[in-house]
Amino acid sequence: METAIVEISCAEVWREISNYVDDEVEPELRARMEHHFQNCKRCIAVLEGTRNTVRLLTDGDWYPLPAGFGKRLFQRISSAHSKD
Repeated sequence: METAIVEISCAEVWREISNYVDDEVEPELRARMEHHFQNCKRCIAVLEGTRNTVRLLTDGDWYPLPAGFGKRLFQRISSAHSKD
C-alpha cells in the first residue's frame, strides 16, 4: 500500500535545504522534499545552487564573488519567498 506524501512549501524546503544536501533530514522530510522538487523548478534551482556552493567551498579553492552578489542573492530569495 502506498503512503500519501504531505505537501511541503517552498519556504519549508529552503529552511531545510542545507540539511537535505548534507543528508541530515529524517526520511519522511526527505520524501516530502523530493516530491516537492519534482514539481518546483524554483526549488530545484535552489537545490542545485546549494550543491554547487558546497562543492566550491569544499574543494579548498576560493573564488571571489562579484561586488554586490550577496545583496542581490538575498533580494532574489526574499522576493521569491514573498511570492509563496
